[in-house]
Amino acid sequence: MKTNIIAEAGVNHNGDINIAKDLVKYASVAGADYIKFQTFEASKLVSSSAKKADYQKLNDIANDESQFSMLKSLELSHDDHYTLIKECKNHNIKFLSSAFDIQGLEFLNSIGLDLFKVPSGELTNLPYLERLSSIGKQIILSTGMSNLGEIWSAMKILTKGISKEKITILHCNTEYPTPLRDVNLRAMTNISREFNCKVGYSDHTLGIEIPIAAVAMGATVIEKHFTLDRKLVGPDHASSLEPKELESMVNSIRNVELAISGNGEKLPSTSEKKNISLVRKSIHSSKFIKSGQIISEDDLIPLRPGDGISPMEWYKIIGSKAKHDIPSYHKIKYSDFS
Repeated sequence: MKTNIIAEAGVNHNGDINIAKDLVKYASVAGADYIKFQTFEASKLVSSSAKKADYQKLNDIANDESQFSMLKSLELSHDDHYTLIKECKNHNIKFLSSAFDIQGLEFLNSIGLDLFKVPSGELTNLPYLERLSSIGKQIILSTGMSNLGEIWSAMKILTKGISKEKITILHCNTEYPTPLRDVNLRAMTNISREFNCKVGYSDHTLGIEIPIAAVAMGATVIEKHFTLDRKLVGPDHASSLEPKELESMVNSIRNVELAISGNGEKLPSTSEKKNISLVRKSIHSSKFIKSGQIISEDDLIPLRPGDGISPMEWYKIIGSKAKHDIPSYHKIKYSDFS
């Protein structure tokens, strides 16, 4: 199964539509399936008194304590969305965006999105989940900061309007960057067992190793932040991949997909069959053996190639009588013995 790879541009456009268009281009070059932005109005997302998270303070585009002023500078207009959808079509990559309120859901539905991504922060937003359920489209549900009980509550709401088969649950840790000790990838497999549904992983660690490991463990969706340059000012740049790193992650995931694509039956593969006789051994004489001699263990040695009698037949040869003289290091045949 092919993993859907989402290049999370998020707010790494810094409110500049030209940077956003460049992100589309580089996500496409890297081989991602989707590029994802964020659909919100700061006034409907956060109160004026809300403080920034610690990670947002470290590399901030707005030099104050307010989440509102920071997010206000990072909004994409409706016209920006249309521009980016056109850009995605030009670069043969799918457009995706996360809405953070019901109005955002309505807008994304109106422009024809067939896949909706629920941000981790909306997992406990009942009115939002109810409206999304009624839309009836495919859903990717991010679960950062949550426990199984909260995921169950969200799933009960979502599955009132759609089947579980339309939902992919992403394991996620909402810390930027996520310490490796807190990743807990086994939680993804636990989610798969608990909900019997498709799972994936939204990654906020540094580097590319953890998403690759997640694919090997069964992730069907990978989401990863990326930026044009980690040195840019903005809340998410420092924990994002740069374009070449994104490309390396995509290529590595595609390689892992090939490696885990077998049917699980343990048989020699097509590519290795030619090496069987070259690498395995067959029974040879270790010294000169006279005609009529009874073969002892000291008379035999396993040597390559393996196109003769297998050493697994060792004790069938011991005790046999030589029908003729056998030279040293001769590849033994059953016809050599009576």
